[in-house]
Amino acid sequence: MKVIVFSVLIAAATAADIWNIQQLDAARKAKDKNIVLKNINVPAGQTLILENFEPGTKITFTGRITFGYKEWKGPLVIIKGNKFTVEGKPGHLIDGEGHRWWDGKGGNGGKVKPCFVYVQLTDSKVNGLTIKNSPKHVFAINDCRHTDFVGITVDNADGHKKGGHNTDGFDIAKSHFIKILNSRVNNQDDCLAINSGTNIEFRNNICEGGHGIAVAVGGYDSNEAKNILIKDCQVIKNNIGIRVKTTLNGKGIVDGVTFDNVILKDISEIGIVIIGNYLNSGPIGDPTGDLPIRGLTINNVRGNVLKNGTNIQVWVKNAANWKWNSNVAGGTKKMPCKGVPNGVRVAC
Repeated sequence: MKVIVFSVLIAAATAADIWNIQQLDAARKAKDKNIVLKNINVPAGQTLILENFEPGTKITFTGRITFGYKEWKGPLVIIKGNKFTVEGKPGHLIDGEGHRWWDGKGGNGGKVKPCFVYVQLTDSKVNGLTIKNSPKHVFAINDCRHTDFVGITVDNADGHKKGGHNTDGFDIAKSHFIKILNSRVNNQDDCLAINSGTNIEFRNNICEGGHGIAVAVGGYDSNEAKNILIKDCQVIKNNIGIRVKTTLNGKGIVDGVTFDNVILKDISEIGIVIIGNYLNSGPIGDPTGDLPIRGLTINNVRGNVLKNGTNIQVWVKNAANWKWNSNVAGGTKKMPCKGVPNGVRVAC
């Protein structure tokens, strides 16, 4: 009996119910490893900081998490640690109430909008989180290693009619061995944007309403993307289906990017885009070729583009080792394909 009581006391001592952000410091000092967030309202201009906890900590979101309004850059949430498990309980909601900031300009002007969730994790798992109405970018996954994101819901559907913009789902930079699985994003920018990193897997996900799935490299302090797999995904009612874009005058390498079994549905502008002359204002001039796209595989990418759109656009330099098998149809606006490696047939 004494052993049983002792075990219960130890378990209780390592758990902390958090109702406001001031309680987090006490939980850190107590080295609590079971953090339960309950209906927290984060004051305006402050960040829900989930870091400096013990390795192996479990963080659970319950109830509705909200944030006060202020024009600032954010982020609203920071999650940093080693061997963390971060999960959302059924019925929870991390609600950015982004309509308070939305003005149709995103990060290009107007109100200063905070980014939502900054993640820097190692050997960790993020499961079942539900994010609603982000003011701007949702997940910034930076300097992460061996971390899985599973069953994530990003619901920015309200932004389609209320001025949401630049509400990227997952932005990944300088991260390695990352998996994003069984998730759903409805937003007004890239569903996934990989800026740099290696061994990244994006599988069995659904992207709605935004700017498609992108490997977008160049213009950063790390311009290398290798061994990227996008598989078994659906891109629905986006302006772009899938794309690999490298910046004009950029330097670096894109190698080993695979899109496999991706369904495109009702794409409004371009189904597949592979370009080496990207600028934020749009492609311009001839690609310079110092950030080549090599080892690209397009396999069983299929679906439809709306009538006034373009099925495929390619404009690259120094590309090599491509494999291409796609069936994208419906668009009537033709764009030339330039720089396709010899021996590769692309139905532009």
